[in-house]
Formats: sequence, C-alpha cells, structure tokens
Amino acid sequence: MKKTISQATIDRLPLYFRTLRLAEEESLQIISSDELGRRLDITPEQIRKDLATFGQFGRKGIGYDVRELKERIGNILGLHNHWRLAIIGIGHLGGALANYVNFASLGFSVVALLDRDKKIVGHKVNGIEVCDIARMKEIVASKAVDIGVITVPADEAQGVADLLVAAGVKGIWNFAPIKLSVPSTVPLVNEDLSVGLSALSYHMSQE
Repeated sequence: MKKTISQATIDRLPLYFRTLRLAEEESLQIISSDELGRRLDITPEQIRKDLATFGQFGRKGIGYDVRELKERIGNILGLHNHWRLAIIGIGHLGGALANYVNFASLGFSVVALLDRDKKIVGHKVNGIEVCDIARMKEIVASKAVDIGVITVPADEAQGVADLLVAAGVKGIWNFAPIKLSVPSTVPLVNEDLSVGLSALSYHMSQE
C-alpha cells in the first residue's frame, strides 16, 4: 500500500534540498537538524519528522552528511530523472525562464520553446529556436518533453493545457492566473505571482 505523504512535507523537501546544496557549496560536510532548522526557520523536530517519513537519515549526536542527504532528497524528489521542459509563451516571463541558469543544477533542462506570435517564431532564446505552437505534438514527441510550462495570458492557458495533454506531457507547470482543468493523471502545479504579491501586500499593510 502506497504511503500517504502530507503536502506540507512535500513542500518542505525542495527547501531542504536547496539549503543542503548551498551548504555543500560552503564545503560543509556535516549538518545538524538544529543548523538546518536555523537556516530555514523550521524546528529541528519537524525536520526529523519529515525525513523519518522516508526512512533513516543521519546519526544521532553527529548529524547528517550534507552530500548524502542532498542526494537522497534529490532522489525522493525525482530530480535524477533529468526532466525535459517546453515553455509555451515566450514573452517577458517565458523568456526569463528560458534563460534561467539554475534549471540544470536542479535536474531540469529546457529543450523547447513555443509561441503563436509570428514575430517571435523562428528567433532563438538562449540558443533554442522558438517554434510555432501549431507544432506542439511534433515538438513534444521529437524533443521527448516531460513538462509543459505555461506562460501565456489567462484566456489562452486552458487551450494550451489541452494541447499539452493531447501531446502527451507528464506534468504541467502553470504560471497563468487561472485554474486549469487537466486529467488527474497529469500533475499540475500553479505559480500565481499575484497571490504572492498580494500576500506580501497584506503583511506590509499590517505594520
């Protein structure tokens, strides 16, 4: 029977991975749950509980081997799969994502860019030629795309999601400020920038 993992625990795993990656860059070999918690403002107890969900980690009284824990969490997150991304909508946001240098270090690679604007199609961004969205199915197949990244306006997003599902992507990362409808077999993650800014505005307004 598959173990049910809380969404909160899953959401914290990338934070652990990022912090461990930075600790490794600092040449830190061993890290305690106290130090990991201090860097993330998470209690050591919560960190130990989260990790215990996936097995035995570290040694009592010594701590965690930074590289080993980073690699194990990376494997839990599936980053060893080297997922291949296609970005749809090469405006300011899509272009910025296409140029994002840290995808590779996280195990992702941008392999395709698509847009419907004839003024953009044919141009290259970070060495990748922008293709016409009409070629979606062909491009997804030929480039072995795993994840579709949607950065088009809200009124176009559902149509793009439908095309991505029909083309056979395994997951969708949506930046359009709209709720999308996709099959339950296609994981969907939404990144609504306006929500984060509105939350920040709220907290600042309470000062």
